[in-house]
Amino acid sequence: MAEEIIVSGWMDYRPGDRDTMLTALVELGRRTREEERGCLDYAMTADPTDERRIRVYEHWTSRQALDEHFATAHIKDFRTAVAGLPRVGVSLTAHTVAASRPMR
Repeated sequence: MAEEIIVSGWMDYRPGDRDTMLTALVELGRRTREEERGCLDYAMTADPTDERRIRVYEHWTSRQALDEHFATAHIKDFRTAVAGLPRVGVSLTAHTVAASRPMR
């Protein structure tokens, strides 16, 4: 059985670009969750304390599912839509899930 993958971290954009990026990420997230069976969750959210920062959380059934994500049409559409919005900082990490349990 493949091990699940969680991607977490943040991406920074110029303050005036963050909302434009978030709008594009909403569409990307919708298509990713609807069209990719290997996607368990996909959330990009505005950091409430930093006007540049977008928080990243992705949950995948496997490394293969994550790798396949980058070859989808909706990723290509997203990259085209945001080509003029440079990232000014980033910290993203892929975690291999060894075990999971409910918190409550």
